[in-house]
Formats: sequence, C-alpha cells, structure tokens
Amino acid sequence: MDEDDGLSASDGAGARGALRGRGPATRPSGSDEPVEVQLTFDDNRLASLVFGQYDQNVAHLERRLDVTATALGNHLVIKGSPAATETARRVFQKLYARVRTGGSTLTLGDVDGAIREASAQATLFPAEAITAEADKPHFEQIATRKRGAVRARNPAQDAYIKLLRTNELVFAEGPAGTGKTWLAVGHAVSLLEQGHAERLILSRPAVEAGERLGFLPGDMREKVDPYLRPIYDALYDFMEARHVDRGLQTGTIEIAPLAFMRGRTLTNAVVLLDEAQNTTSMQMKMFLTRLGEGSRMIITGDPSQIDLPPGQKSGLVEAVKVLDGVEGIGRVTFKDVDVVRHDLVRRIVTAYERAAHGVDEADRNPNPRRRPLA
Repeated sequence: MDEDDGLSASDGAGARGALRGRGPATRPSGSDEPVEVQLTFDDNRLASLVFGQYDQNVAHLERRLDVTATALGNHLVIKGSPAATETARRVFQKLYARVRTGGSTLTLGDVDGAIREASAQATLFPAEAITAEADKPHFEQIATRKRGAVRARNPAQDAYIKLLRTNELVFAEGPAGTGKTWLAVGHAVSLLEQGHAERLILSRPAVEAGERLGFLPGDMREKVDPYLRPIYDALYDFMEARHVDRGLQTGTIEIAPLAFMRGRTLTNAVVLLDEAQNTTSMQMKMFLTRLGEGSRMIITGDPSQIDLPPGQKSGLVEAVKVLDGVEGIGRVTFKDVDVVRHDLVRRIVTAYERAAHGVDEADRNPNPRRRPLA
C-alpha cells in the first residue's frame, strides 16, 4: 500500500470460536477460516468522518458485508471471511480517500456506493491493480460548481452516466429512488455550466397520481410547479438558488408542460422529460421529434407506476421497444437493487415487485443481527 494513502493495514488469522465485535458471535459461511484486518488512519478527525456519528457507517458496513468491526479512535479492526474483510478494507480505504479530498460528512448512501464500487472492481480487475489504485474512482462521476463531484453508487448508475455522455437521446427506466431524474438534472447542469448547452428545458406530463387536483389557479408556471417539484429539488441540489432563479427569469432554464412542446424545435439545449411513463404514444412521438441541432434529450420514467386511464398505452413503454437498436439512442434499466434513496425504499420496491409477480414473501433483512440505530 502506498505510504500516502493515510492508513496502514495488517492481516492476521482469526481465532476459532467467538469473534469480538458489535454483533453476536458468528462464523462466516463456507469453509474459509475467519481472518482479521487492522486499519490505522493517520488523521483522527477524518477517521471520525469515515466511521460516522456513533460509528453508524461501521455498523452499516457490518450489516452489508456480514463482518464484525470495532472502531477505536483512528484504529479499526475488521473480522470475517477473507473475501468480506478484503472488500471492507477497500471500502474504508475509498471512504478515507474521499473525505481526505473533500472533507465532507459521508452518508449511508456513500457507504453503499463504496461497497458496490469495491465489489464491482473485484470482478473486473486483478487484486494487484485494485490495491495500487484503491483511492482512485472507477465509477463515473458528474461535477457541478455547487455540488462538486457526484460519483455513481452502483454499476447501473455508472452505465447511465456513460450513456449520458455518449448518446444524444437516453431512456432511463426503473423504480423510484434509483437516481434517474437526479443524475439527469446533474448531468444537464454540468453541460450548461461547461458551455456545451445554452438552455435547460425541463418537462413532465401533468397527470395526477390517482388523485384529482382540480383547477389550479395562477399562471402557467404556478399551475405546473406542483408536478415539477422533484425536478426543482434536484436543480437546487446542483445549483445555487440565485442561479436557478436567474436562469428561470432569463429563460436559460425553462419549465414547460409537455402539452406546450408541440410545434417547437429545441436547439442547443438539454431537454429532460420526467415521469415519461405517463405520456401517451402521440405525446411521446411529438416530444421525440422536437430534438434539434446541438441538443440532447433525457427521458426518465417508471413503467410500474403508470397513471394513465385504463387501456391507454404508455408512450415510454412503446418508445423503448420501437427505438431499440437505433443508433445514437441509449437505454438503461434500473432494478430494485439499484435503489439508493434509502434501504427501506429498496425493500418496499422489492416487496411490490414480488407481489406483482405472485411471490408472497416480501424482502426481509437476511442478516437481522443488528437493530437499526435509534
């Protein structure tokens, strides 16, 4: 390991019998003997950021990788199967490199992302290459002035960002919480800030999710705002509030209902259509043919949450089938395992997916040895 990694590690054979840690004594599955990995970080403050408040990041990693870990000051001891402890070591090395560069507090989502990145690296690269470049990002990332670098948290998001960079039109399908809209807005903002686009146009079909909102007073923007609130939230995540407000006033950022797209040709713009599963076939065809010179389109939606009247075909479902294989069009499909919003959201999505396919048993925690933190 490089000396400037900011930590040192040592391995030792784990003793037979009980393993000391935060959970009850367990023996890793399979025939592999338990091993022990010790990490020492050179900065106590950064180590505390890595471990999280009340060591919540350590506890989260224990649940995810089925290891036991004990943090004390800037020292960490990890015990478990050889594969799991090696993955845990790489995860903490990545997290430490991240806080050393950015100095920001880590979330449980960041820990999940590091776990998935480390696991993906283990299947793609030899161990020597992983160790030599453990603190270098392998998943793609998006950078904006306010947010800085935002890295993909799983292979699906990694593939999504790559498609956004290489295709003029990208379809992203999948359940809520997978980052479809959030990453699309981040990519659009980065193109706007880098001068690769002159305008950012955000649209969404005005279809109620099973509710009747009735007549909404106000001008067009005030009528559409309730439907576009998630996009606004993402904009304010990636841009300063004053820049968003200025962009809305000058037309650099445009919020437009889908119905107002007819007859327009959108040039030198990044165009995002959210909740596309609620478009009709006619609306989707109309929207796709608005693409002009120097523009890019991103279309996101969740085919499992179609709010169209019964018997009405979804324009998104039809479009991905009709346009399959067309050059210049990318498509990524997120699954329930790609949910990054909250682990409970992933389990909820999985339970509904199983119910839809006739499976009675909902997703359960496979390792319930640790209770959630209060």
